[in-house]
Amino acid sequence: MTKKHIQKAVSLTYDQNKHHAPIVSAKGNGAIAEAILRIGKENNIPIQEDPSLLELLGNLNVNETIPDELYTAVAEIFAFIYQLDQKM
Repeated sequence: MTKKHIQKAVSLTYDQNKHHAPIVSAKGNGAIAEAILRIGKENNIPIQEDPSLLELLGNLNVNETIPDELYTAVAEIFAFIYQLDQKM
């Protein structure tokens, strides 16, 4: 019997005019995670795979601001996305 991998996903958003830090905009497992990833891909939103960060962000609630301890890790992701946008 093969153990099936359960897909997980967390989506972040940041609007500097509304929030002082990024917030969790969506999260889920299984079919919900697949939908989050599908919508992201359909909208050309970069997807970063980081199991450790996913685990930490998965403990937050939707619409919750990321804690100070995660600023550096999340800033690296946003910097990566910014660089991708500049190349396009």
